Amino acid sequence: MTTPYPFSAVVGLDDLRLALLLTSVSPAVGGVLVRGEKGTAKSTVVRALAGLLPQVTVVHGCRFACDPAAPDPGCPDGPHTPGGPSDDRPASLVELPVGATEDRVVGTLDLQRALSDGVKAYEPGLLAAAHRGVLYVDEVNLLPDHLVDLLLDAAAMGRAHVERDGVSVKHAARFLLVGTMNPEEGEPRPQLVDRFGLVVTVAAPRDARQRAEVVRRRLAYEADPAGFATRYEQLEHEYAAHIAAARAVLPSVTLPDAELDRIARVCLAYGVDGMRADIVVARCAVALAAWHGRDRVTADDVRDAARLALPHRRRTDPLDPPGTDEQKLEDALAEAERQAEEDRAASPDPSEPSDSPEDGDPEDDGPGGGGGPSGPQNPSGGTGQSTRPPAESDAPPAPGEAPAPGLDPSASADDSGSGQSPPGAVAVAGTAYRTRTLRITARGEGGHAGRRSPAFARRGRVVGARPPQGKLAGAPHLFATLRAALDRAALDGATSGGGPMIRVLPRDLRESVHVGREANLVLFVVDASGSMAARKRMTLVKTAVLSLLRDAYQRRDRIGMITFRGADAEVVLPPTSSHEVGVQRLAALRTGGRTPLAAGLRAAVATIATERRRDPRRRPLLVIVTDGRATSGPDPLRLTPALSGVATVVVDCESGPIRLGLARKLAAALSAEVMPLEQLDATTVRRGPGVAPAPAPDRAYRRAA
Repeated sequence: MTTPYPFSAVVGLDDLRLALLLTSVSPAVGGVLVRGEKGTAKSTVVRALAGLLPQVTVVHGCRFACDPAAPDPGCPDGPHTPGGPSDDRPASLVELPVGATEDRVVGTLDLQRALSDGVKAYEPGLLAAAHRGVLYVDEVNLLPDHLVDLLLDAAAMGRAHVERDGVSVKHAARFLLVGTMNPEEGEPRPQLVDRFGLVVTVAAPRDARQRAEVVRRRLAYEADPAGFATRYEQLEHEYAAHIAAARAVLPSVTLPDAELDRIARVCLAYGVDGMRADIVVARCAVALAAWHGRDRVTADDVRDAARLALPHRRRTDPLDPPGTDEQKLEDALAEAERQAEEDRAASPDPSEPSDSPEDGDPEDDGPGGGGGPSGPQNPSGGTGQSTRPPAESDAPPAPGEAPAPGLDPSASADDSGSGQSPPGAVAVAGTAYRTRTLRITARGEGGHAGRRSPAFARRGRVVGARPPQGKLAGAPHLFATLRAALDRAALDGATSGGGPMIRVLPRDLRESVHVGREANLVLFVVDASGSMAARKRMTLVKTAVLSLLRDAYQRRDRIGMITFRGADAEVVLPPTSSHEVGVQRLAALRTGGRTPLAAGLRAAVATIATERRRDPRRRPLLVIVTDGRATSGPDPLRLTPALSGVATVVVDCESGPIRLGLARKLAAALSAEVMPLEQLDATTVRRGPGVAPAPAPDRAYRRAA
């Protein structure tokens, strides 16, 4: 077994380490989401945390890690007798890979025992293995939707429900959820982000000495992992003891009413959604006080807790640029302090407990001293600003990195980042709306879980059964399997005399055929020529594309964007899952020049061909936003055969009393659906035409092959 990298040997990353330690002290805080660029030791720190957690006592032989002091009455391996035989083992660290299947996560029917012994047995999954431990999801933003739904249910209820393949099981699943992600690959669903109590953004050190120390320690670890770990063994023990001591103190920590009011005011001033933010900040502040050995929450604890728990809860639109706005948080903290001062001045209450700690504690600044962003440092860990245990002496913390804000729609040509296009007008998009449903007619293979187009997938409505093509890919169809075994046994009995015993052979196995939804590649080809340059008209176009981008985000699509103007087309956004980048590129889109429509179509052909080589199972949906005019380059209709077979929608932007109908001619040549710009809004008509309605299930799969 490989020796893990020691937690105490990590250089810098103070916020990340503090967040992980706080959730270890109080799992009720709700886990940690780590956002950061590649190569910043996110996974290393998370995997090192497991070695610091106290051991857990489990019921002997229980596959679900029940606590012998309070066993789960609904445990599938129960009932357990309180005080019965028990075992002590380290807290588990279970990694959930992005490519995991649903039955591996929640468990499923033990098919081998069901077919060989005739017993309906349940095989636990990763959620059962992570109970009372850590569930780590690397690249959590790439996790398929159906697995995200399972995590949301388990995180919300603390239990896993399994209802599949004739199995109905419920078991406890309380775990510390830790996820890491690279923002360049797209953002996770807001519902999943909200389930993480704390979110930390990490970056590589910007100090040369600190970077050199990181490399020095890494090389020393790779040369002798066991010897390197021995050097930090004492620090590891001190961290573990500190966590155990903080857990013991946690129940006795009190949250004064004054600090609870401060939390409520900060959350109101910061503009968070719902009440979960208030609860998480309160739990985090209590854990901070316990970590620093105090029995009472202070203003510094509230400030540090708000810094870790609030920034990711302020986004009201899923396509808003993510990141921490430190100034807005400081303003919210200052506003909360100002309101508290006004309340105290308006109605002084001598009986109200003071915000200051017990007499003799020199570190607290009193009721008015908690508003500063920094405070006195105490190497003993006595203040809310210290994030290290008493024995730690690492290099100074890495400086934080400011989040990348979204581009200003009114930016100049130099601010757009392209540097290639000639200067032109920049229109600002309006408020996005719900768009008409666009789907691909034919069924796909379901290679990518999503919500746009019908496909044969691993999940969805069962429409039939078929023999597996190679290894069993989906859930077995039990009735079709048994029927195939009966048919084979009847034939064997007719030729060999048969017998009372019917055995299921591998060739009898049938897999279920599901019809669900898949995600597509939505490729936008947007006319940015001078004919679109009228500010009001381009505002409508940008609003429409922004609405389509939001629709693509909600349906889990991959997106790309091509613009054409002047003499050529430009792939301003290669196909990606980062919809936020698409919004930024749309905001910086400039207009002007002639209309090379053929160049835009040629770029679309090349982009789709490249994506098909890279990902042949993802089907493209081409959305062309144009008025159909072509004032530069060859005739665009000559390129339409190259797009044959590609599902296409032409959004007709032509306006005015006199219309040439050029977009309709383009749509006819592409066998595409044409949709006027004003009819893209789903609320303008009762029923949208879409690309095509979902067809009826294939009857060919209704009988077993």
